[in-house]
Amino acid sequence: MNNELLFIIMSLVSLSFVLLAFRLGKVWLVGIICANVILMNIFVVKGMYLFGLAATGGNVLYASIFLATDLLCEHYGKKEAMRAVRIGFFVSIFFLIMSQFILRFIPADYDFAQGAMKTLFTLTPRIVLGSMAAYLVSQHLDVWLFNKIKEKTQGRMLWLRNNGSTFVSQLVDSAIFTVIAFAGVYPLLELIVFTYIIKIIVAVLDTPFMYFSKMIKR
Repeated sequence: MNNELLFIIMSLVSLSFVLLAFRLGKVWLVGIICANVILMNIFVVKGMYLFGLAATGGNVLYASIFLATDLLCEHYGKKEAMRAVRIGFFVSIFFLIMSQFILRFIPADYDFAQGAMKTLFTLTPRIVLGSMAAYLVSQHLDVWLFNKIKEKTQGRMLWLRNNGSTFVSQLVDSAIFTVIAFAGVYPLLELIVFTYIIKIIVAVLDTPFMYFSKMIKR
């Protein structure tokens, strides 16, 4: 199975779990945001090519967080969506701190995981700072824009507020992360464009899930 087909299947599975979490209730949506934040910090070390573009394993999961916050904003209000974003940020910091503690334990003679865990959890300060800053800014922007478009359109045009808020905030996210993490190392514009395109593909895929949420709520 090629990367592109796997990417589409993984995206649909991830988005389906977000929709299932919505069906189960608000606290489940917050829970899946936290789970995605943790997995994103692990999967980001996996590099790959999608549609000829450089990508990471975290791109799909990160885009799914935007669907979860949009669902919270649409059905539970801006305040709950903002709260979920901050909880996700808190969980991410907790995960990063705990991962550094576990790396510093002296492994037993029979241990086989230390090398792999070092590869996964050894922090690169610029990447961590870029990831945290991009998450916090872009998620708050997404919730604010979603709510603003909803007010301006008087609750109509769900597709517009879903895609409009996500397209803008994903661009901001890609720009902040790339500049902080890779300035002076890689060509910035190329990286921003490549990661943005991958995220936009997932954002387009999530639009039907927003409409499904309306059917589920009825």
